[in-house]
Amino acid sequence: MDWASLGGLALALAGILAGQLLEGGHIDSLVQPAAFTIVVIGTVGAVLLQSGTRSFVRGVAMARWIVIPPEDKTLTLVHDITLWSATARREGLLTLERFLDDIKDEFTAKGLRLIIDGVDPYKIREILDVDVSTYERRERQGAKIWESAGGYSPTIGILGAVLGLIHVMENLTDPGKLGGGIAVAFVATIYGVGFANLVFLPVANKLKTIIGDEVRRREMLTDVFCSIANGDNARVVEERHLAYK
Repeated sequence: MDWASLGGLALALAGILAGQLLEGGHIDSLVQPAAFTIVVIGTVGAVLLQSGTRSFVRGVAMARWIVIPPEDKTLTLVHDITLWSATARREGLLTLERFLDDIKDEFTAKGLRLIIDGVDPYKIREILDVDVSTYERRERQGAKIWESAGGYSPTIGILGAVLGLIHVMENLTDPGKLGGGIAVAFVATIYGVGFANLVFLPVANKLKTIIGDEVRRREMLTDVFCSIANGDNARVVEERHLAYK
């Protein structure tokens, strides 16, 4: 559990609500279902139009990484790399097959399988580089929906404000309806800017960081697999791994 993400969001919301109370305002005045509907549904619609269903669904699914990031397997990976390298040098590449059943990661299993099959190291790099590029493009397209939402929501908040003002102008002869229209106008802008800067953009940037870490891990494994296929010394393989830290 990434408590920093939850704590950061809670702190940001608490700061806004505390400021509202210190200025003599009421929290109830920030609760406007009409403004929320305009900003949230409008933003979702714009992002879905831009990204398409597959990227949108992928981006939403990736949001869980904000609270529960992918497991860091660095220590396990160091041990495995050392074991693979030593085994390949001592007993031959075919003996690596016994490790395949214990590997859950598809990319790692693919790399080992290419080594076991005797594929040329240059071909291994070519195949795995394509795999890394495809993974990065797919994941970044998913993360981009949050960045796009951060761009659209403030503008849609302004649209909500304009709609609220239109409602005000239509009811100038009825003072009882003016307050609600003005509230929707200003709160829609708050929702648009607030969601963009407190949720959408931070989520997008954090997801891009997580994706970047995974891409570096795969690039490191690609170098390691090529070294093992070349028959490099275990020390050389270890140095290749350490170069990515």
